[in-house]
Amino acid sequence: MQEDFYRTLGINHSASEEDIQKAYRDLARRYHPDLNQDDEHAKENFQAVQQAYEVLGDSKKREMYDRYGSAFESVGGTGPQERPSSSGPGGFNFEDIDISQIFGERFGRGDAGGFADIFRDVTGRGGPRPRASASRPTQGTTLRHDIEIPFVTAVTGGEAQLSIQRASGELERIAVKIPAGIEHDNKIRLRGQGEPGRNGGSPGDILIRVKVGMHAWFQRNGSDLQVRVPIKLSEAVVGAAVDIPTPQGTISLKVPPGTSGGTRLRVKGHGARKKDTTPGDLYAEIQIKIPKDIAPDAQQWIEKLDATTPDPRAELKW
Repeated sequence: MQEDFYRTLGINHSASEEDIQKAYRDLARRYHPDLNQDDEHAKENFQAVQQAYEVLGDSKKREMYDRYGSAFESVGGTGPQERPSSSGPGGFNFEDIDISQIFGERFGRGDAGGFADIFRDVTGRGGPRPRASASRPTQGTTLRHDIEIPFVTAVTGGEAQLSIQRASGELERIAVKIPAGIEHDNKIRLRGQGEPGRNGGSPGDILIRVKVGMHAWFQRNGSDLQVRVPIKLSEAVVGAAVDIPTPQGTISLKVPPGTSGGTRLRVKGHGARKKDTTPGDLYAEIQIKIPKDIAPDAQQWIEKLDATTPDPRAELKW
């Protein structure tokens, strides 16, 4: 399908040059890759906006585009054999525009993202980079890392160690505080602990994505926990009080008489606890453990028990 440049910029066909420039600046700020590093489509969207503005912001190209559509470059004097100059749409030069007009003071001239640098990075055009301005502060780079923490630490909170390889080559170990109740793929931001800024600029951050390890007995669903609790056949038949571990310590769980395997017993308020939220619940899933070797007298007892109970598969039908 042919791309509609007007639609890309969100304007109508009667838009003025001022409307086109305003739409471009807004969208360039919204989709710039440096401001949307978690969005894998940001660069693609930014390139589309750049391409649309390169045509609609130039009155001659816009006239040809309105007449012939996206195939206008193969018609008339602006054929594909021509190389675009460093001057952008509307007659201004990309080298001369201050990026702070579009993205704010964080992105100024210099090696941290003058507009000409952004134009080169995205389009591959524009010649060598200009020398950095020594006076403009530049914010330091934000570093991204993944860490894996134990299941128990994710529920109760604690501390983890992170090794950072600095741009200088130095290896730094940082203690990371893990808040109680953090979940798999949650992120922790360490403000001001990324790469140092330049020319007096503020340092970047460290953005950590948390992976939570598995547990041999427990599983988690939001703030609720589920634990598998093995019990003896006799405990299932006559009932019992069994000790089970929880994030808040060991508790005594009452197993009612006649409990079947797979039964889930709820223990209110003993799940995961996040700050300023209601704690979840703990669900104990009963698993009846039958020994492989059963004494003859025990087998007779079980047979007598079976004789007094109805067939559990009586209603099992296709």
